[in-house]
Amino acid sequence: MNLVCPACQATNRVPDERLGDGPVCGRCGADLTPSHPVTLTDDSFQAYISKTEQPVLVDFWAEWCGPCKMMAPHFEQAAGQEPGVRFAKLDTESAPRTAGAHGIRSIPTLILFKGGREVARQSGAMGAADLRRWLQTANR
Repeated sequence: MNLVCPACQATNRVPDERLGDGPVCGRCGADLTPSHPVTLTDDSFQAYISKTEQPVLVDFWAEWCGPCKMMAPHFEQAAGQEPGVRFAKLDTESAPRTAGAHGIRSIPTLILFKGGREVARQSGAMGAADLRRWLQTANR
């Protein structure tokens, strides 16, 4: 399976049976399967989404958004409980090009990507249990 390093954006090939062994990037040594959301930017978003073979759930948020702040710990918690999905966050204020390209009109908005393509979208804050239920339905 191809996994993009959240630190240096290098694409790493990891055997499926080794995903639970804490694989690290061959270039920079960063954790390839973190149990917390990674931060994406306009520069890193496309490579991370398109070259990572696991599904990627992205939280589009902003610092000034109250519901975003309320959902952040729930998103963090869910990231530690769903090892088959990569979790990422994109600050829409810092990455307006990517937010615009994906038609983000309200935040928080969650988008699930598979193979670089959007497969599901949900706007509005959710608790960890609701987020996981939505993700399991969307990730079929």
